[in-house]
Amino acid sequence: MGRRAKYAIGSLETGFRIVDELQRLDGAGVSELADRLDIPKSTVHNYLSTLVQEEYVVKDGTAYRAGLRFLEHGAYARSQVPLYEITKPEVDGLAEGTGELSNLMVEEHGFGAYLHRARGETAVQVEAHVGTRVPLHTTALGKAILAHLPPERVDAIVDRHGLEPKTARTITDRRELDEELAEIHDRGVAFDREERIEGLNCVAAPISSTNGRILGALSVAGPSNRVRGERFTEELPERVLETANVVELNVTYS
Repeated sequence: MGRRAKYAIGSLETGFRIVDELQRLDGAGVSELADRLDIPKSTVHNYLSTLVQEEYVVKDGTAYRAGLRFLEHGAYARSQVPLYEITKPEVDGLAEGTGELSNLMVEEHGFGAYLHRARGETAVQVEAHVGTRVPLHTTALGKAILAHLPPERVDAIVDRHGLEPKTARTITDRRELDEELAEIHDRGVAFDREERIEGLNCVAAPISSTNGRILGALSVAGPSNRVRGERFTEELPERVLETANVVELNVTYS
């Protein structure tokens, strides 16, 4: 949850809590939602009925799920980020050229949001999808972004969201994170060694504007038994850096 507004509207907050929980549960009934959110069943039912009326939620028997109207809003939101259209062909090419999973991420509200994903011929399937938000410190993409944000912005993100572990390899110590971010800033690429998903390695590079403002990051990810050795530390970083450079040129002259 973001910072609470000074005059937050409680009913709107409750509605979004219900929608978020529906997504986490991949659909649910009134009783399950009421128990999970500690809200009276009658209240949950009223909210769900209204969301069905407005076509944001679909009722299937006794269960409810998020409706495709959210997809309309999501597609529109993505179209409002100029980096998406500029970067999409390059991310697709990176996936095709490496055979792995290629990603584009931007930072919003202190999280990393996947803006585009492309799967190469041998790419693995992971649970995250376009629009998924993840803690920045858990991914190579996120660390590439953090390494190029102003220190006060990094402080604000860590203070707000913490350094929660996703696997045994996730960086959870602030001093260790600061040291890694300094290394990433110097070498230009970030590595994720099974820090968000066990068995998955990733290498990422930042995308910056001509004035040095960080716009996002792109990456290549694959299983640790295939993305390792020189391929992990040399070949893929070179590919990612080349692609990021092309994107930055396109951003500059678009």
